[in-house]
Amino acid sequence: MAHVDAGKTSLTERLLHAAGVIDEVGSVDEGNTQTDSLALERQRGITIKSAVVSFAIGGTTVNLIDTPGHPDFIAEVERVLSVLDGAVLVVSAVEGVQAQTRVLMRTLRRLGLPTLIFVNKIDRRGARYDGVLREITDRLSPGAVAMGEATGLGTPGAAFTPFDGQAAFATSLVDVLAAQEDALLAAYVHDEGSSPTPAARRARRPDRAGAGASGVLRLGHHGGRGGGADGWHRGVAARRPGRPGGAGVGDRLQGRARAGGEKVAYARMFGGTLRTRDRLSFGPGRAGKVTAISVFDGGTSVRRQEVTAGRIARLWGLADVRIGDTIGHPDRGLEPHFAPPTLETVVVPGRPADRGALHLALTQLAEQDPLIDLRQDDLRQEVSVSLYGEVQKEVIQATLATDFGLDVTFRETTTICVERPSGTGAAVEVISVAPNPFLATVGLRVEPGPIGSGVRFRLEVELGSLPYAFMRTIEETVHETLKQGLHGWEVLDCVVTLTHSGYYARQSHAHGSFDKSMSSTAGDFRNLVPLVLMTALRRAGTTVYEPLHRFRLELPPDTLGPVLPVLAGLGAIPRTRLESVVEGRSRPPGCTGWSGGCRG
Repeated sequence: MAHVDAGKTSLTERLLHAAGVIDEVGSVDEGNTQTDSLALERQRGITIKSAVVSFAIGGTTVNLIDTPGHPDFIAEVERVLSVLDGAVLVVSAVEGVQAQTRVLMRTLRRLGLPTLIFVNKIDRRGARYDGVLREITDRLSPGAVAMGEATGLGTPGAAFTPFDGQAAFATSLVDVLAAQEDALLAAYVHDEGSSPTPAARRARRPDRAGAGASGVLRLGHHGGRGGGADGWHRGVAARRPGRPGGAGVGDRLQGRARAGGEKVAYARMFGGTLRTRDRLSFGPGRAGKVTAISVFDGGTSVRRQEVTAGRIARLWGLADVRIGDTIGHPDRGLEPHFAPPTLETVVVPGRPADRGALHLALTQLAEQDPLIDLRQDDLRQEVSVSLYGEVQKEVIQATLATDFGLDVTFRETTTICVERPSGTGAAVEVISVAPNPFLATVGLRVEPGPIGSGVRFRLEVELGSLPYAFMRTIEETVHETLKQGLHGWEVLDCVVTLTHSGYYARQSHAHGSFDKSMSSTAGDFRNLVPLVLMTALRRAGTTVYEPLHRFRLELPPDTLGPVLPVLAGLGAIPRTRLESVVEGRSRPPGCTGWSGGCRG
């Protein structure tokens, strides 16, 4: 993981070459790297889709995942996070710690993932050593320890020399580790400080590798010709992170792709063995039989009859599977780690006749991305797709043209807002009482809910007063209706209560034929609920909320005076620190101003 253009893919090529997976190191500029397989990736020289390469280091199987660095594709990083045993965070010796680096590091620490910081590009002009180390300890982790020293910075002769065996390094390492772990401190005290490195090795057993997430980070360097890759391999073999395997399958599906018109699920196996023709359940009412399995091995994907714990595989046959599903024994749910997208744009087909095909294609693309969503405007007959940034437009446009043969354009990017009820409102429509044209009675009350609670549906009628199918139809229609509120935005953080209900039981003529004009159907409730709900919502009223982003602005002290009035004029409320750091919240591009508070 890294900020864009920090050199992740180039580092991946070096690691694969050192492992013997590839014979020649590819170049991002030449478009011949192992993990950037999409035409658009090779054309733009950036990673768009996460790629998996598997290889062996001694007796250890390593699944290496190269993730995108551009913030527009943070959803690709999102889906990878919960399958990781550890992470390599790449930092450029020239640019240093970037905004995206800090976002990723905060997430890795929150998840408790052991992290190796790898400083790259020490042979580039402008490469720094002390400055980058200072940025890492100040902005990423105070417990970072340099594993060596770099010489010849900024020149083709740049080199990295490890500190292995040096007493000063071992002492400084144990000092940092001991502050994090009581076991290591006890071992160090037991040895009376005479042998810090063996004490560190005993306390830092491979099965306790997860403790590395407490802020103790390893620091390496990587030059343009691959210096440091061999040391990385030795470190993985000696201190490989691991998770305890569970009984049974107990595996989490972390991605989904399309190949030849058939869904292919990418699954990380945490325990048990999965075989072809095994039938799996992966959600309420959803199951499927595995028809084929391929396992990543030696840089390629190889067909196998089974896949065991610790491997990443591609599974065929699971037509209803979704990103984040858990197969086998369930574990904790997949919680989002990054903020959802706050921008959207209307996708316009080149030909009006392609409108239906465009909606189907966008639906398939949205299913492959857990943080991208669609919004259908039935009145204008338009489809909006949510975005993190403008680069995604080009990717969507190219994908639609290549995979679906659709030529599209985009309208101006706008900001995604949400609506929340301002008060409480209620409405009732009674069966056979004008102006209700449907054979159903529905009463709904809408009231505000806690921030972040979403939409909750409750009953104030007796259970059994309606058939279960009708009750389920009402709840589903409530959620569907609230996707577009009074001002056209999704309504969130509210409680909808069913206060009245009624129906006509199934009626038949003398000869036993069903008479729909005398009997309530699910369609009656499906058509009536939106009318009642929107009436209640109008009586409650809604307030439109724009998204806010907290930001951190670093600037020279002599520019602080001119900058603060500009921020205040835009509606920001900044607070200053002694080191001239400004934190605040701003609306993303597309809004008319900035707003919000900050933490001092």
